[in-house]
Amino acid sequence: MKIAPLSILALRSVMNRRWSALLSLLAIAVSVFLFVGVEKVREGARQSFERTISGADLVVGARSGPVNLILYSIFRIGDPTGSISWKSYQEIAAMDEVAWTIPLSLGDAHRGFRVVGTENTFFDHYQYGDGETLRFAVGDRFTDLFDAVIGADVAEALGYTLGAEIVVSHGLGEHSFAHHDDKPFRVAGVLARTGTPVDRSVHVTLQGVEAMHVGWETGARSPLASIMTAERLRGISLEPDEITAIIVGLKDRSSALAVQRRINTMDAEPLLAALPALALSQLWQIVGVVERALSAVSACVVVVGLIVILVTILNGLNERRREMAILRSVGAGRFDVFALLIAEAKLLAFLGAIAGLAALYAALYALAPLVRERTGVSIDMAGPGWFDVAVVVGVTAAAALLALFPAWRNYRNSLADGLAIRL
Repeated sequence: MKIAPLSILALRSVMNRRWSALLSLLAIAVSVFLFVGVEKVREGARQSFERTISGADLVVGARSGPVNLILYSIFRIGDPTGSISWKSYQEIAAMDEVAWTIPLSLGDAHRGFRVVGTENTFFDHYQYGDGETLRFAVGDRFTDLFDAVIGADVAEALGYTLGAEIVVSHGLGEHSFAHHDDKPFRVAGVLARTGTPVDRSVHVTLQGVEAMHVGWETGARSPLASIMTAERLRGISLEPDEITAIIVGLKDRSSALAVQRRINTMDAEPLLAALPALALSQLWQIVGVVERALSAVSACVVVVGLIVILVTILNGLNERRREMAILRSVGAGRFDVFALLIAEAKLLAFLGAIAGLAALYAALYALAPLVRERTGVSIDMAGPGWFDVAVVVGVTAAAALLALFPAWRNYRNSLADGLAIRL
């Protein structure tokens, strides 16, 4: 009698024990989902952070730590630890080595989105990714004291278009009890999507930040705030007293360390100048321990999934001795039966790995907008790559190796032993 091809025979054998096979397949799918998912999220977060800013040589803020400075000034994570006097900003901007500066003023919000006080130099010099510059989807930069330029996520989430009014609130949370509703800003432009925290920011003029805080010196609205209307404020000087941070571009990058030293040792006030690339490197060192721990846990889950396949095959050996003996009686050799068990393990592992990857990419595509909305981190949505192929091949090969033991045990069973009826 002719024996069906091994792959067909393995598939029929698996279908014959569909429930136990389904549990094994589910275990592998979950383990691959977690293992590859951790790697995808880790790489996506790292790429998102690294592409947030480029072309900037220094970031200057109140003295704290370089990682903390980069997080709150560039990534909008956490609260500012201090401020920089306007005099110090002017002194830094006037240095011979400095080509351009972008002042930033943080501390307010609009419906959960960060409000960033800045100047038009932000749109001229801010770069992200591989040196890409900011582009406007509609509208243009600041031309009025109360103009605002919003990111793509802000426009999409709140449904804002050109001319929409924005009321800024005190604090950085989603809810505030102090609103500058007497001096609203007007949307003058919407930036094209960048995949960076810029998408989740509301950019207003530095002078506008000063204007809306006139009469709020005590943290609450005073009668002066009502007297100083928007029309009156447009006619007076509104030079800031202080800002939160400065992004600095140099004429020659080789002077970065020298300028950094000068800023860090300024006598006027304690400041910190951080190199963005070095600060990010320190950040990855900090989170590297957590990344390795998550990867190790995920790898252990994969091992558990493979053990489930091994246990399933071992538990079914005694029940299948008669089945194997019948196969032998119709012409299958010992090696055919040996190879059948390995083929079943490989098939379960392969299908489970493919199912895990399919579920992972479906989850990533579904959750990526939510992750970007909640954290500002854009996960790279590139399709499957060589890493995914390596995982599928590795899991399949590991399942085949683990199946060698039950296959060897079955190989030793004799034809007579399998056909014998035990009472």
